[in-house]
Amino acid sequence: MSESLDKLMYSFVMEDVLKGLFIYVPPGYVACVYDLGRGVLKKVLTPGLHFKIPFWQKAKLFNTQTLEYSISRDFNPQNEKAMGDVPIGAVSLDAKKLAVEGTLLLRLDIHQIPHIWQTIGEDFVAKIIRPTVRSRIRMVASRFEAGDIVGPKRDAVEMELKNELERIFYPRGIYVENVLLSDVSPITEAVKGKIATE
Repeated sequence: MSESLDKLMYSFVMEDVLKGLFIYVPPGYVACVYDLGRGVLKKVLTPGLHFKIPFWQKAKLFNTQTLEYSISRDFNPQNEKAMGDVPIGAVSLDAKKLAVEGTLLLRLDIHQIPHIWQTIGEDFVAKIIRPTVRSRIRMVASRFEAGDIVGPKRDAVEMELKNELERIFYPRGIYVENVLLSDVSPITEAVKGKIATE
């Protein structure tokens, strides 16, 4: 009985130590390492198997693929860390209240991920992306008439929105690959309680 308990304890200890020695980084991700002595290390670990010091270093995976930030009625606002938002309430140049839906394609700059983790933290969606997207959509919508946003100037609205977002996100290590508006409707047609008005 004592011998089998010793073997069991040994296997638990070995498994903990071995898991603590390695960091597996899958394709499309990088890992940042927090070291108890030096803080967040500047070097990111690319896909593959890497060594780390168990109990002294902690690794965090970050997705470096194109991220889809969806603004739609299907989004669940209870999950603050999720990539997306409910339709955004905006007012056009001709004072029409609109609900804006669409998709933003974003990507994290691999070299700035340690800085993002150090200065913003893991919840950069709730702290930076969501409030900025809401603010810029409202600002850009206020420069165009409702009919132009829905119709002939939609491309110009998307381009201006992309430029505004890039201006704020790029210095923080977030690339804006594309902005695609899917639906811009009068606010009365949108589901009540499912519109971002803040």
